[in-house]
Amino acid sequence: MSKALVEYQLPLTSKRADVVLCGTHPRTRDDSYVVVELKQWSRAHLLEDSDVVVELDGAGERLHPMEQVRRYCTHIADFVASLAGDTTQLAGVAYLHNATDLDIADLWELPESEQGRLFTGQRRGAFLDYLRTKLSPEPGAKAADHLLDSAVRPSKQLMALAAEEVQRREQFVLLDEQEVAYSLVLRAVERAHHLNTKEVLVVSGGPGSGKSVIALSLLGELSRRGMTALHATGSSAFTQTLRRVAGARAPRVKGMFKYFNQFVTAQQNGIDVLICDEAHRLRETSANRYTKAGERTGKPQVAELIDAARVPVFLLDEHQVVRPGEIGTVEDIRAAARSLGLDTRVTSLDGQFRCGGSRAYERWVLRLLGLEGGGPIPWEGDDGFDLEVADAPSPMEEHLRSVLEQGYGARIAAGYCWQWSDPIKGGGLAPDVEIGSWHRPWNNKKASSHAGAPGTPFWATDPAGFDQVGCIYTAQGFEYDYAGVILGPDLVWRTDHWVAQPDRSHDSAVKRGSYEEFDRAIRNAYKVLLTRGMRGTIVYSTDAETQAMLESLVPERA
Repeated sequence: MSKALVEYQLPLTSKRADVVLCGTHPRTRDDSYVVVELKQWSRAHLLEDSDVVVELDGAGERLHPMEQVRRYCTHIADFVASLAGDTTQLAGVAYLHNATDLDIADLWELPESEQGRLFTGQRRGAFLDYLRTKLSPEPGAKAADHLLDSAVRPSKQLMALAAEEVQRREQFVLLDEQEVAYSLVLRAVERAHHLNTKEVLVVSGGPGSGKSVIALSLLGELSRRGMTALHATGSSAFTQTLRRVAGARAPRVKGMFKYFNQFVTAQQNGIDVLICDEAHRLRETSANRYTKAGERTGKPQVAELIDAARVPVFLLDEHQVVRPGEIGTVEDIRAAARSLGLDTRVTSLDGQFRCGGSRAYERWVLRLLGLEGGGPIPWEGDDGFDLEVADAPSPMEEHLRSVLEQGYGARIAAGYCWQWSDPIKGGGLAPDVEIGSWHRPWNNKKASSHAGAPGTPFWATDPAGFDQVGCIYTAQGFEYDYAGVILGPDLVWRTDHWVAQPDRSHDSAVKRGSYEEFDRAIRNAYKVLLTRGMRGTIVYSTDAETQAMLESLVPERA
């Protein structure tokens, strides 16, 4: 008899397949797996002009269940090492047990495949017959163990595949809400083209929910369709890294990656689609001290970006606003669109692809920093993610260096609580970050390399970046396997609450705001740093009471 894995978690994500049936194939005798998505839908129909998004009566839009299970199969094959990217041992089935064929008539228009088949309650007998072609009557425990015990390869890291993604769509498999958001943007583009309409799209999601994956997928697909599409961010490090990687083989691609403040004088609706990634970094205005007087329009930056394209798309995480003057929230964008007489469509991503797909860790961080109510909670562990508290920076560094030697990526980042010196002429970088006898330099202040240290934009992606300590401005937008995080004296725990200490910060931009703005920004900044790791985080605080609180929440490793 086959073995059923109920609510099987897809590797390195928080997504779960309803059931994976494990057993032996009756013909090949190989391990065989059937991924089953169970839907209680009684009626559904395809969204107009789409073959992969369906509309439920009164319940909004969903990914076609056959496409959903097909993508789950691809994702499992892609990340379970024993399958090595081969889907031949995987079958996918969507079973709509409350529906008849007539209730979902046009869902059959999507062609079936081995990894995507559709059955209704009306076809229960055919469904059981199909399962018999994939699973023999023999016990399936061994096949289940092979699946569960297999090594999991690291997820496809964004920067390493940016070039291929811009040129080749299949590099990223979009799951569930990711594909819905992607499809809604493409539909909006088609509407704008054929009906001369305009609307603003917002994709909201937490760290690692796939916002940048969607952004790059859209950029590649729209370019292939002959549309004029540009990608923009407010982060120098993120944009320059995309330019470097995506333009390595095709230098012209670099021009597709812009900054938010480069659209001050853009022609209205001059491009088809503007993809504003990391939109929580939007500023009140594009003007700065270098802006020419004639270009100081007083126009809000978000309005400039909306005006620039027929379809402006904003991808953001509201908990990543880390500086005063950043206004990238859903409501800010809605208000700007409303003032221009435009509708806004918002899509939320609730999947988690960073932090080992651990929702438990994401929640632990939000509770720890008071970004979600209820106060800090003990870490109860999660098989998909490692969390430790180091008792000093040295053992943190030693631990992370050991994972580097195993072939993983790792970085140490800290709160901006130490002076950041210019590179020493004719020498290296100043060891500004001093904690007891341990001292290390901040990441290189220059955009170009210096004494073997990568330029500022490339600290998170260049292997030589490990020897410097990063900060919020070089870490935001990036990911690595293991994150070391040093909490500085700018945020300390006192008895039962956090106390922000602006006088201990060296971030002049954040200190200029009110105490409330500083408090919010500093918590959000540490939230960003604590959610960069895909496999694990190791944390340390320079403050004794804060360190004791962290140690009380996270048990020591046996």
